Amino acid sequence: MKEFVLTDKAPAPIGPYSQGVKVGNLYFFSGVIPLSTDGASIIGSDIVEQTRQVIANCNGLLTSCGLTALNVAKTTVFLKNMNDFAAMNAVYAEYFGESKPARSTVEVSRLPKDVLIEIEMIVST
Repeated sequence: MKEFVLTDKAPAPIGPYSQGVKVGNLYFFSGVIPLSTDGASIIGSDIVEQTRQVIANCNGLLTSCGLTALNVAKTTVFLKNMNDFAAMNAVYAEYFGESKPARSTVEVSRLPKDVLIEIEMIVST
């Protein structure tokens, strides 16, 4: 049985998908981009600012479900430009620090709304 995650602590989906789905003790969170929580605007013009907003949105999803970064088992980071890896990684480390989830990072040719970063998460309770 799956349950849908819907919270105002992160931007609403901009397409026909859920913010997240819970199946058993696992949460699968859709990719998060640096949208304001009301979905009205992209926050940040560089990779550091956009990564901070993506992390804030990820944290909103987690806290709405009673979870923290310590529950995150795996992330996938999508970057518009792999040259932004070091700057993204520094911000990422500030949040995920000791929780050290497994991670894949890939460069993609384009992301929704032409943002610089998107992160998706798999989380365990």
